[in-house]
Amino acid sequence: MNPIFHSGAFAGKTVVVTGSSRGIGKKMAQAFAASGANVVVNYSGSQQQAEETVQQIQDQGGQAVAIRADLSSIADIRALFDQTLEQFGRLDILVNNAGIMNTLPLAQVTEEDFDRHFTLNAKGTFFACQAAVEHLGEGGRIINISTSVIGGMLPGYSVYAGTKGAVEQFTRQLAKELGPKGITINAVAPGPVNTELFLEGKSEQQIAGITGMNAFGRLGETEDITGAVLFLASEEARWITGQTLRVNGGFN
Repeated sequence: MNPIFHSGAFAGKTVVVTGSSRGIGKKMAQAFAASGANVVVNYSGSQQQAEETVQQIQDQGGQAVAIRADLSSIADIRALFDQTLEQFGRLDILVNNAGIMNTLPLAQVTEEDFDRHFTLNAKGTFFACQAAVEHLGEGGRIINISTSVIGGMLPGYSVYAGTKGAVEQFTRQLAKELGPKGITINAVAPGPVNTELFLEGKSEQQIAGITGMNAFGRLGETEDITGAVLFLASEEARWITGQTLRVNGGFN
């Protein structure tokens, strides 16, 4: 049995997965819970979906709570970790998954679009790292979610890819700062994944074109991303930090 995925691999640890009421975040929350972790299912507007995710975890014998926090607000970020400590008494792993993606050609991008993306995707990730480090100890883990779109040249993705470029630089630049504390920080960069976030606003022709850009001729599934995240959160990944792992089926 792979030691990363057995039912007690993360026993006694507390994991915060931001934006985990649906999609990839939900799958990660469920996987950590199945491996024994106490899980915080963070949401901003999707309360019902977050509560359903928590219930599903509890029905499988796991431990989870739903905590609302808008990651574009530093006050909310700090409250998220304060409530995590109140609920579980510790923090061991942060997965920065919350984000938005709205694809627009250059001429249609507004200042509001630009600010919304950078405020949540970049600022939110940075200050979640800052707040988490106050509570993470030796062996702490931070995994930031980026995107493999950074490696392509796709019309309409300039702002979104820009925010994730910032996330990857945060990951790289913070590694040596956090290393003396015994904390690793890495990023996972999925390729196109079959989620509501990815599919929204795309035609079948667009989806087919993007699907054809990887080696397997299909969209990724949430399960394809989860294993990489759990690995980077595990003890087996203790000598990996400042890296971005592109989990994309050979997307280019």
